[in-house]
Amino acid sequence: MPSFPEFNSNHYPYMSRRSAVYARRGMVATSQPLAAQAGLEVLQKGGNAIDAAIAAAAALTVVEPTANGIGGDAFALVWHGGKLHGLNASGPAPQSISAEKLSADGHKEVPKYGALPVTVPGTPSAWAAMAKRFGRLPLTQSMAGAIALAQDGFPVSPVVAHAWQVAHKNFRREFKESHFQSWFDTFSIDGRAPEAGELWRSAGHAATLAAIAADNAESFYRGALAEKTAAFIRQAGGYMDVSDLADYQPEWVNPIGVNYRGYDVWEIPPNGHGMVALMALNLLKAYDFSERDTLATYHRQIEAIKLAYADGLAHIADPAHMKVTVEQLLSEAYADERRKLIGERATLPVAGDPSRGGTVYLCTADAEGNMVSFIQSNYMGFGSGLVVPGTGISLHNRGNNFTLEAGHPNILGPGKRPYHTIIPGFMSRDGQPVGPFGVMGGFMQPQGHVQMVMNTVDFGLNPQAALDAPRWEWEKGNKVSIEHTTAEPLFRGLAGLGHEVSWSGNQLGFGRGQIIWRNDAGVLCGGTEPRTDGCVAAW
Repeated sequence: MPSFPEFNSNHYPYMSRRSAVYARRGMVATSQPLAAQAGLEVLQKGGNAIDAAIAAAAALTVVEPTANGIGGDAFALVWHGGKLHGLNASGPAPQSISAEKLSADGHKEVPKYGALPVTVPGTPSAWAAMAKRFGRLPLTQSMAGAIALAQDGFPVSPVVAHAWQVAHKNFRREFKESHFQSWFDTFSIDGRAPEAGELWRSAGHAATLAAIAADNAESFYRGALAEKTAAFIRQAGGYMDVSDLADYQPEWVNPIGVNYRGYDVWEIPPNGHGMVALMALNLLKAYDFSERDTLATYHRQIEAIKLAYADGLAHIADPAHMKVTVEQLLSEAYADERRKLIGERATLPVAGDPSRGGTVYLCTADAEGNMVSFIQSNYMGFGSGLVVPGTGISLHNRGNNFTLEAGHPNILGPGKRPYHTIIPGFMSRDGQPVGPFGVMGGFMQPQGHVQMVMNTVDFGLNPQAALDAPRWEWEKGNKVSIEHTTAEPLFRGLAGLGHEVSWSGNQLGFGRGQIIWRNDAGVLCGGTEPRTDGCVAAW
């Protein structure tokens, strides 16, 4: 069989065009084609959209380890039985850790890497909980494709290869302690990161997925895997104990939403920050947006996000520790008050007082009407840099989002869940599902949600066009990063209004999204992210 011709698999000199994908019987949209195919195969073998989401999610821990893993967290919005259900599978900090202990050891903030930012991983519990409540197939069937990919190997896709190489280079520079060696043992080929098209496999990852599938994640939380994980974290200087894993259960929650021009936009309630997107939409719905690519549209979107984030960062935390309520933050009266701060020029965001008045995202749909919006992450790419030896369990670093500031609702505390950046989105209208959407990418996510909703509702873009459109990201203060495909007059105009704008050609920035809409005739329409290796698999 002839080999590939000589070419650079990471080089794309010409603009690519993607069309929206239409289908009737089922659809899976993910950031990696092999994961989308794993989900579609489960649909074709009799599974439903929930089984397909589990299949794709498990496969993504294998084929896109640069953004998620078995040792991360997950959230889901599931439309089933004519109702939207929310799942919070984010884990808490260990019971024996505290802000006082870290401060006494000289820490000014929770570290990015190592054992200290590792909270209880929730991802395996999400798969088990979804399968038990809404799935049609056992995990041994829905996860079979992921297990085979890990055991037999797969060719690494281009964007994943790029992110892998960046992480490998950074970790070589950052990680000197022995407890990081298992990361290099797991994610290296001959001491380097894999190239695009090169085969990578992990027998340990396959064995762990098989164990999770066999006993519905019991071994991960209350068995041999739990013992290995806790012992390794302790050895690396962390605080987690087997009891922290054994006591953990994911939580089914009621989604929260706002009505935006006749459409209900839904998010998971805190500790996730989906509420930031809802607060911004509450501010924006009072304006008339007739055109997308105008200075007024960009300016108002950015100012609304800044105000919403100021409130989110000040108030969102584990709900048991929040000092204000979701209802207060999403009230029309509070939106009216905050909207007055949006003027003709850029302003520095300040939190109000409402009490006075590395992530992967996927979505699935089936012919029965079930739809899933699912997101899971290790955070900052590979997460903490710790991999439980021989297991493929790459541990996340979600605890980095805690603060050590005394009195703050999001201060690190025992058994407490951190402010969380990963958020699935969903839209409905008149009590009927429109569909799932999401944009992965840390603090870009609420900003991506706002832009996706407005691209669809205000500007009439189909799912693929909504994802193709240029994006912006507010960073801090008045700093805004603008995608290089944005028209230059908009860049200059924003600068003239006081925004500190900069161009960015970062292919890993501005989030990576997927969308599936369903029309009244039951036809599905899907779009996938052009900024990554995304794929819509359908039949």
